[in-house]
Amino acid sequence: MFGKKIMSITSPTEVVVLPEMFSTGFSMKPELLAETMEGETLEWMKGIAMRKKIILTGSAIIKEDGHYFNRLIWMLPNGQSGHYDKHHLFAYGDEDQHYSAGHKRLIASVNGWKLNLFVCYDLRFPVLARQQNSFEYDVLIYVANWPERRIEAWKTLLRARAIENQCYVVGVNRVGDDGSHIHYSGGSMVIGPSGEILYLKNEEEDIFTVVLDKSQLDTVREKFPFWKDADRFKIIPNSE
Repeated sequence: MFGKKIMSITSPTEVVVLPEMFSTGFSMKPELLAETMEGETLEWMKGIAMRKKIILTGSAIIKEDGHYFNRLIWMLPNGQSGHYDKHHLFAYGDEDQHYSAGHKRLIASVNGWKLNLFVCYDLRFPVLARQQNSFEYDVLIYVANWPERRIEAWKTLLRARAIENQCYVVGVNRVGDDGSHIHYSGGSMVIGPSGEILYLKNEEEDIFTVVLDKSQLDTVREKFPFWKDADRFKIIPNSE
């Protein structure tokens, strides 16, 4: 299904973003669903990225060294990849009982842009995403399975991350009902560096291409240099 949708894109495309755990849906049964980094999902991503000549990203359930990770994959068209392991595990849903947390950020580069990549619940914790020492990145990407019952928090926090970091924010969420009868209403969004909504889709599946404007980003940062007044700090992620 995802393959047909991606291959149907006709507009020039650099990066295609899929939701959290796009190949399985959000699950607390990693022992049944996990793959390795040489598994079917990674091979599929590699094939699509190479055929379409795109960067493909989304998270999957990965087993490595005896641990399970909610891992965002950044697949390049040459078959090479990077990854980010979800740092903030959703204890309310027992994610911390089944998965191990990651402790390293992934900031990727694409044609002069820098993209900082996160997964779902990470959105509620602004420190790890906070710009430090001027601007480390230009775009925040969040892939998610964020339920409808808390969708206003999703929309509000996406805009907050854009405003406080003076960057574009891309949030891609799933739609429909899962096996536990939890409803997901989408709310996928693209937010501009001043908090303006450039794209919003509720309740329906969609394929939408957004062209980001580097000159607009530079203008906002130069005209409103709020970062100069920010607190200086050092991030020490919890390693437990």
